[in-house]
Amino acid sequence: MAYAVTNPATGETVKTFPTITNDELEAAITAADEAHRGWSRSTTVAERAAMIRRVAELHTERRQELAEIIVREMGKPIGQALSEVDFAAAIYEYYADNSPEFLKDEPITLLAGEGSAVIRRSSVGVLLGVMPWNFPYYQVARFAGPNLIIGNTILLKHAEQCPESAAAIEQIFRDAGFPAGAYVNIYATYDQIEKVIADPRVQGVSLTGSERAGAAVAEIAGRNLKKVVLELGGSDPFILLSTNDLDAVVQNAVDARLDNSGQSCNAAKRFIVADDLYEPFLEKFTAKIAAIEATDPSSSDAALGPLSSLKAAERLDEQVRRAVQHGATLVHGGGRDGAFFQTTVLTDVTPENPASKEEFFGPVAQVYRAKDEDDAIRIANDIPYGLGSYVYTTDRAQALRVADGIEAGMVFVNVVLADGAELPFGGIKRSGSGRELGRFGADEFVNKKMIRIG
Repeated sequence: MAYAVTNPATGETVKTFPTITNDELEAAITAADEAHRGWSRSTTVAERAAMIRRVAELHTERRQELAEIIVREMGKPIGQALSEVDFAAAIYEYYADNSPEFLKDEPITLLAGEGSAVIRRSSVGVLLGVMPWNFPYYQVARFAGPNLIIGNTILLKHAEQCPESAAAIEQIFRDAGFPAGAYVNIYATYDQIEKVIADPRVQGVSLTGSERAGAAVAEIAGRNLKKVVLELGGSDPFILLSTNDLDAVVQNAVDARLDNSGQSCNAAKRFIVADDLYEPFLEKFTAKIAAIEATDPSSSDAALGPLSSLKAAERLDEQVRRAVQHGATLVHGGGRDGAFFQTTVLTDVTPENPASKEEFFGPVAQVYRAKDEDDAIRIANDIPYGLGSYVYTTDRAQALRVADGIEAGMVFVNVVLADGAELPFGGIKRSGSGRELGRFGADEFVNKKMIRIG
């Protein structure tokens, strides 16, 4: 394993970083454990929240520098990179504002006997975060923000292609006043990560990544009786049943598919359209998405950049070819130039086609025809994943019925790209377990200690 910044737009390896030695890793775990036993127990929630507020401010102050780093690392268009830094800052600020309320004592009404009882939330110890390359700042913010305010300390293993942003994040925590050991960046190997999870000083693991990575981490954590939060893949449905403005819906559909160059776990990937709207939607959607071309991600007007790496583009290319071999119709696209992948539209994907059960991580859309509401729900749920979903209809009662019927952790009705710091994020089925963001994101790695006073 090598930690390196390789610009996917050019193929140039800009900088490499050495992996951590076993002795350095042991020192990192020790520092995190000591920080939890000392710093986290000698500071208040308000004091830790003030430090996280400073983390938010530093993200804002350094937003241009931070954004340019991830353009180099994983090819995110610069405008979207700036927006990601802003969102990360907003998450830290949200937790600085709200964690004192989230963590206050919760009284319990006694059914019998005299006295009182409360639930007191406190830290559990050292946590390991394993973070992905597609949102290098945002993913860390939703894990680190609440947990550091709670008083947990963090070992952070970022993706191998994001070592520069990983170092920049660690520097921000230092500059915000966090002591040594509170937040430690580790350039660890997979074998080393297994040892970290097994270490008795580490109390939990949060992973955002692929289904395969999640299964591997969950297996190790299970053997060692460690709490895990897993945010994994998705093949989110976008259901269109009725509309008063098809052009607006089509634009939302394109935006929902191409955000982060299509490399988002909760992007709309399967477009399920009512029979009477199928043909006009497909025509307008294909025309709109075909007009968007991948370009230099450092350009201020770039809407679509390269995929994160040449390997990622080759993997997507193979998936599209396999889908067509199994009967899918290639309506548009399918071309690749290095790590740049053409916007692509597939139709006629049958349940027997492997593509119907896979996640396509890139600018590839599948469009399905639904006979009616029930058929749309059936198609939406015929997938191993259950992360997010989107429903477009002019009928409020129908929207709620469909939302109830969809097997997913999140449903957005008549809106896309509407994630917020206050909104819980997570899925079911093979999309993972647990929640991040919002109040529920601050309630995963806490000791909900019951105190009964007679």
